[in-house]
Formats: sequence, structure tokens, C-alpha cells
Amino acid sequence: MAEPAGFLPLLCWLSPGFPIGAFAYSHALEWAGEAGDVRDEATLDAWLDDILHDGFGRNDALLCCAAYRAAAAGDLAAVSDVNDLALALATSAEFRLETAQQGRSFLDAVASAWPRPEIARAAAALDEAALPVSLGIAAAAHRLDLEDTVAAYLVALAQNLVSAALRLIPIGQSAGQRILARSVPRLARLAAECVEGDLDSIGSGTLRADLGSLRHETQYTRLFRS
Repeated sequence: MAEPAGFLPLLCWLSPGFPIGAFAYSHALEWAGEAGDVRDEATLDAWLDDILHDGFGRNDALLCCAAYRAAAAGDLAAVSDVNDLALALATSAEFRLETAQQGRSFLDAVASAWPRPEIARAAAALDEAALPVSLGIAAAAHRLDLEDTVAAYLVALAQNLVSAALRLIPIGQSAGQRILARSVPRLARLAAECVEGDLDSIGSGTLRADLGSLRHETQYTRLFRS
């Protein structure tokens, strides 16, 4: 059952103002812009669609669901196993940093400002914490709806990447908003699919982004940490 606050905590947790440092990461988008893979509205739309539906976005959604269910059952060992998998799925040092730094910051911020005993126990038990796992823990502790949580998370990922793109390639705010408007219905469907899925459904087909992350590690000029 959802609490009276409904989905409103998600608006706070997934806001650009929540102190996890999301603005510092582009998930290889900086390299994609440098390489010319992403250069306008159409190529950005295609890039985001691929990495969110066939790459880390979908995987993160499945990991968030698994962490939510394990946390709701009070199974810290299962939560830890999901977290280990989430960290292991990072295909580069930068991608691992991206999820681990944000995840730890998220869990600490929620434990401080939105406390629940379940969150405190998880924060103490986990050294590194992947971002989707931290969100799943917090959402379960506050009894937020799982599908709302996953959908909001996917939209927040898209928003952060569009924001990064606006600083990297010559497209305007209107183009960014058009991309988000087209993305929202697709991400809602993806969230619904992932809620029905399990960890056996995890997989990625975004090799170009993975290789781009490795190349970004030695890119000469960089604005972002990934």
C-alpha cells in the first residue's frame, strides 16, 4: 500500500537538486558527441533510446525492482547480492564510479533526510551501493509504488542525459524537450515490462556506448566524469 505522500518523495529524490552529483555524469555521451555519433536531435534521440531500452536503463530498472522486493521482504542478504550484481555489470571504471558514487550519496541523503530503520540498516550493511539498488531500498522502505518508482527513475535518467547533451552538442532546449516528450510513453511501457521481469532478463546490447566509456577515460578534454 502506498503512503499518503504517494509518489511525491520521488519528485524530491530524482530531482536535479537532490545531492548525488548526477550532473557530473554523461554515461559516455560526451565521447559520443566527440566521435560524432551524437550530433543533432535525431541522433541524440536514437542514442538515448538505445542505451535506455537496450542498455543500462533497462538493466537498472530490473535491478531496482529486485532490490525493492528484497528490501520489502527484509532480506538484506538478497539486497547485497543484487547490489553486487549491479556493480559487476558496470563495463568500465567510469560506469562503476557513476553508479557507485551516486548510489552511496543517494542512500546517505535519504537515510539522513527521509529516515527509516530499513534504510539505516541497508546503509550500514553496504559499502558501495549502486544507484538503482539504493532507490529500490528507499522506495520499499517508504512503501512507494514499484512501477511509479521505476518509471520515474527512467525518466530522470533521460532528463539527466538530455541535460548533458545540451552542454555538449548544438541542439536547443526545445529539441531536448521534444526528445523527452517522445521518450516518456516509451519509458512508461519499459517500466511496466521491467516490473514483470526478473534478474534473468538482464542483458545489454550497447557495445558502442561501452567502448565509448573506455575511450572517455583517456579523452583529452572532458566536462563529465563518465
